[in-house]
Amino acid sequence: MEQPSSHLRIKRSNGVSVVEFADRKILEELSIQEIGEELARLVEAEPAIKLLLDFRQVDHLSSAALGMLITLNKRIQEQSGTLKLSEINRQIFEVFKITRLDRVFDIYDTTDEALGKFA
Repeated sequence: MEQPSSHLRIKRSNGVSVVEFADRKILEELSIQEIGEELARLVEAEPAIKLLLDFRQVDHLSSAALGMLITLNKRIQEQSGTLKLSEINRQIFEVFKITRLDRVFDIYDTTDEALGKFA
């Protein structure tokens, strides 16, 4: 069941919700807030969700967007769900490393590899 969204494309794959971002740059406060709300609704609708965020379209991510991901991760953990990230470009991954978020998040090179880890 696909929900129309300006920022996200959501597909299901073997019980995993795979979210692709439509925006190349996730920088503006308003769009980050909207993305955060859409993801929160997804998580609330499905306790113990298996969520994979696919960043293949994303070139730029602001620190506010990282904050939103941290909040999302906490919420998913509180509900015994699982969050994985994939397809993060080198530039953005550097930011994850600098902020040590590469240790907080479960990050995979490819979406297929990440999907395999949910099993």
